[in-house]
Order: sequence, then structure tokens, then C-alpha cells
Amino acid sequence: MQPASQLHPVSDPADKIRVDLAAAYRLVAHFGLDDSIFTHISARVADAEDGTGRFLINPYGLRFDEVTASNLVTVDLNGRIIDDPYGAGINAAGFTIHSAVHAARHDVQCVLHTHTVAGVAVSCQAEGLLPLNQWSLQFHDRIAFHEYEGIALDLDERERLVNDLGDRKVMILRNHGLMTCGATVAEAFKLMYNLERSCKAQLALQASGAPVHRPSDEVARKTAAQYSGWSDKHGHNRPDPEWEAYLRLLRRTQPDFEN
Repeated sequence: MQPASQLHPVSDPADKIRVDLAAAYRLVAHFGLDDSIFTHISARVADAEDGTGRFLINPYGLRFDEVTASNLVTVDLNGRIIDDPYGAGINAAGFTIHSAVHAARHDVQCVLHTHTVAGVAVSCQAEGLLPLNQWSLQFHDRIAFHEYEGIALDLDERERLVNDLGDRKVMILRNHGLMTCGATVAEAFKLMYNLERSCKAQLALQASGAPVHRPSDEVARKTAAQYSGWSDKHGHNRPDPEWEAYLRLLRRTQPDFEN
């Protein structure tokens, strides 16, 4: 099996989805949100001529810091692998979760799932993420929950997962981890980055034992609306200065992600 570094580079430099998805994998690793070779990020690509949906996902067995634009696997919603440059296939549990969302939510381009210590810890708490600070208020009344059913290998779980997700972009998978969805790869990553920080801040506060001061419900709703308003104002078809800053970081430190 060829090392990732020896695979052919992306022939079309305009293939932004592939490059952005590879960047998201590298950024998840860079910020310590990965879990060995497990968890996944996927991105919808153009449907086949027969209308069958397709998405990109990581090759099974690669660390996230080994993922490049050219070694991503293309798979359809039925689990048929269309293109597998690395030759290692994909993780079955990753297919179950990601195919469910891509089949049901055509407004979603990217699905990002993590098993971080902070995210798993909060997923085990009865109330989930608490509205305690500016980071977490972004998600006030915007989080879906899905009960743990074991490792996600049963395809019939997909219906329950998407029913629980509804039209939301953030989900806490009970006793399991976190998931975000975005109209772009950038949106899904930024939601996860802030969700992770919110979980870490919550655990730090709980561990301190200090009395907790909660913002009012009115302020919580206002702050969440402010976050949503900023996203609506800037849209997903305009340059994203925060995402471009992340790409500059990778181009300086890990330029092979675009290969």
C-alpha cells in the first residue's frame, strides 16, 4: 500500500471541496480533536448521473494528519465505493452516521463527528451542554440529542438519528460524542471548534467547584440569534476570513494536505 505522500496530487486545483475537507481533517488533528484512526468528516460531492448521492470520507487506517485531498474515498449513499485511491476502504460505523445525514439533509455539505474527552464527558451529562458562556450560548436551544445504541454498525439506526437531528446543525450523541453539520466544510469545522471549547469550559467550571452564574434566558436567546445573524449576513458563498486564516496555518505548517 502506498504511503499517502506518494499518491497523485489533485489534478484540478479548483476542487475546493476536496481541499477543504482535507484541511478539516488536518485541523482536527492539529487541535487534538482526533481519536486515533477513528471518527470521521465527510463532504457531499456532485451526485452521479442517476441521481445517487455521493460523499467523500477518509480512508480507513490513516491518521487524520495523513489525509490529503487526493486520498479521500468517494462513496455513494448505498455504501458502494466509487473511488478509493489509498485502497483501504472506509470504516463501516462512519458510513452509517454520515450516509444518514447526507441522505436526509440536502442543505448539509459537511458532517463532522468527534470523540474528544471533553465532548464525550458532556455527552454523558444529563443536561448536555449548559448555557454558561459566550461560546456555549451560540448553541442555546440549537442542539439535538440522539440516544446511544452501541457502535453505529446497524443501518436501521440511520432513520432514528436523522429524526433526532431534524433541521439542526449540532447534535450530542449521548454517551458517545459530538456531531456538527455545515452548509460548507468551514461551517462544520467552526461549529465543532466552538462546541469543543464550550465543553472544555463547562468541565473546567464544574471541576472548580465555584458557584455558577448563568446568563438569563433572554440573553441566551439574544446571543444565539446574534451568532445566527452573523452567519446569515456573511453567507456561505463569500470569502470566510476565519477559514482562510486556518488554511494559511496549514499551508505554512502542513502544505501536503492539498496534494
